[in-house]
Amino acid sequence: MVAVVTQLLLSGMLLFGMLLHTLSQHEARVDKLNRKPNFIIILADDIGWGDLDANQPEEKANNTPNLNLMALQGLRLTDFHSPASTCSPSRAAILTGRYGLRNGVTHNFAVGSVAGLPLSEVTLPQLLQGEGYYTAMIGKWHLGHNGPYSPTHRGFDYYLGIPYSNDMGCTDRPGYNLPQCLPCDTSGPQVIRLRRSVHGGCYSKVGLPLIENRSIVEQPLDLWTLTEQYKSAALRIIHSARERGQPYLLYIALAHMHVPLAPPLSTEAPTTAQLSNDGVYAASLREMDSLVGAIKTVSDNSDKDNTLIWFTGDNGPWEQKCQYAGSVGPFTGKWQTSKGGGSAKRTTWEGGHRVPTVAYWPGRIPANTTSSALLSGMDIFPTVLSLAGVTPPTDRRYDGIDATNVLMRREEMGHEFLFHPNSGAAGSFGDLQTVRTGKHKAFYITGAAEACGGGTGMQKVHNPPLIFDLERDEAEETPLAVDTPEYKAAAERIARRREELLWDIATDKSVSTADYRTDESAAPCCDPRQAVCRCHTLG
Repeated sequence: MVAVVTQLLLSGMLLFGMLLHTLSQHEARVDKLNRKPNFIIILADDIGWGDLDANQPEEKANNTPNLNLMALQGLRLTDFHSPASTCSPSRAAILTGRYGLRNGVTHNFAVGSVAGLPLSEVTLPQLLQGEGYYTAMIGKWHLGHNGPYSPTHRGFDYYLGIPYSNDMGCTDRPGYNLPQCLPCDTSGPQVIRLRRSVHGGCYSKVGLPLIENRSIVEQPLDLWTLTEQYKSAALRIIHSARERGQPYLLYIALAHMHVPLAPPLSTEAPTTAQLSNDGVYAASLREMDSLVGAIKTVSDNSDKDNTLIWFTGDNGPWEQKCQYAGSVGPFTGKWQTSKGGGSAKRTTWEGGHRVPTVAYWPGRIPANTTSSALLSGMDIFPTVLSLAGVTPPTDRRYDGIDATNVLMRREEMGHEFLFHPNSGAAGSFGDLQTVRTGKHKAFYITGAAEACGGGTGMQKVHNPPLIFDLERDEAEETPLAVDTPEYKAAAERIARRREELLWDIATDKSVSTADYRTDESAAPCCDPRQAVCRCHTLG
């Protein structure tokens, strides 16, 4: 009898244990489903579509092994575009989901800019911050560095980085640039001068500042240690957010691949003298890739099944910099280059805005997949908000689309129409002068940026527009003949949609206007009594 009772008790305990285990597993699954996802957005600067090895496997380069692995384990987006082809407009559109003609940012801000991204605009980090996310930014901001325009006033809990491009200030050990820039002038106190010096167009009077939150911590900063500082900060942010159990947005706007380049030079690496021509760019590309790999590794070890990593670029290569510029791959803009000038950064040719893009989220984004969906950096805003379960304000109109189904369900439907604004070449800033739909791309205005060697090309208005078939002519060399049925059908469709969008923007009551005034006193300065506003407070 005792044995029977004992057996029943043991059986009951076993069943109870199994029940507790089942309930625990169920609760874990529910908790996993209810957890807010983490987001790591990595934005490379001036990177070419062809700089990603996976985009040009026939080249057999080995400069981006970590990004190649991320693409193998995730999704490579081959028809992804920066919202503009220069820094500030592209970044403003990424953070607001709106074209520059709506958010007001149509060209770059300066060292002496008094303002920045209009305060009427609502940013991605602001919306996530309001939903309990920890929001951090590392890297180049370039959307206003004074008072309410700085990152920590626009939704970021933490910021470490440079307020604008890394060539917009002198350093004591200049990196590789064309033309080569001189070190900061350390002869003594002097008045801040924002004009370019005669030494090859470099800023020689104001030190490049490194800012943490709202304070300058180093000026001029050391370009050669910047990557390690960014990496340490990124890893610390991921670890601390994980320990708190708090969802996070980490926006990393890299210094790579913008000049001046400062690749690592160790005893094992080539010497400065040996790093010539393409070697400098390749070494910098490998350093950038290594940084991305370190971030991916710590994310994988922390919370990889709940973290989306999205790598992309702000615009194409700065062709004017010759051997220090990246590769556009097959998107060479031959129609333009045959007439003079460059067809990459600062233009609406494919090389100026088609950027390498990889999305990685184990268990959520199918591994080893490729999508040719037509997408834009503006789509990051609605996609991230959708995945976080956050509804954007309804008092404004947006231009980005939710790309969740492209990322996770292998759907190929992207933008039916995507507009590329002028943001650097001759013409009115922000004009939606180029339109893409399906395989067709129409130019109402063509123009070039300065090419390696100095050619600029002429701006030209096209009425009717030039239309290229990118499936047959990815180099944009020969436009369609205007008397063909294909041309007529595409031109009619594009013209109608362009007019609809321009009317929509003209009647949009939420359009903002950026203040582009400059003043010498607006330049970030640690100590005006010191040459180039010099200070070093980092330990």
